[in-house]
Amino acid sequence: MIGVYKWWLKNIIYLIFIGAILFLASGRPSWLMAWIYLAAIFVVVIVNSIMLDPKLLLERSELQTGTKKWDVVLASLVAVWGPLFIFLVAGLDNRLGWSKLDWLTLQFGAIVFFVLGSLITTWAMVSNQFFSATVRIQTERNHTVVRKGPYQYVRHPGYTGAIIAMLMTPFALGSWVALIPGILVASGYIVRTCLEDRVLREELVGYQHYASVVRYRLLPWVW
Repeated sequence: MIGVYKWWLKNIIYLIFIGAILFLASGRPSWLMAWIYLAAIFVVVIVNSIMLDPKLLLERSELQTGTKKWDVVLASLVAVWGPLFIFLVAGLDNRLGWSKLDWLTLQFGAIVFFVLGSLITTWAMVSNQFFSATVRIQTERNHTVVRKGPYQYVRHPGYTGAIIAMLMTPFALGSWVALIPGILVASGYIVRTCLEDRVLREELVGYQHYASVVRYRLLPWVW
């Protein structure tokens, strides 16, 4: 139960941090799309808290033993610092008008796809009890290959969802400039996919065969 509390605390603090960056950078506490975006994140957090196994929340609440050293840095870049940089750039763009995008239809559409991308990641976590926050072989939890849910179609559906969510964030917040760090974060997820896939092929029993059956890493018929 302590792990669940830690998971909740992490998410609440991160949500407050996102709001602080958006509103301080923009200088506009009344920024409607920022509030809608924060509400969308909160909805996803609520869904995750309801749908996910408490044991997985515990696993994801802190850095675990056996995490690959390279992923300590990479995970924080793509999941924490990269997104925060997107929010900072979007907030400054809203204040300074570098590339301000005032097309509400596109922005609301991006919010919808942000939520859909986030829910793809949720689906992956619900289907995979070994969906750790970092790359590691979970021998203490009898780590095995998962083939159900979205894992029938791609090998890393959680990252697919995260990439969609990150690429939609600049559009949702009305900033073309923020698409630059958004693309960098998405690229980081692609690098992480390659590295994690190699680890699983080398260290997880049965993954090599699974990879020969489910050929695509992130996007069916593409890669």
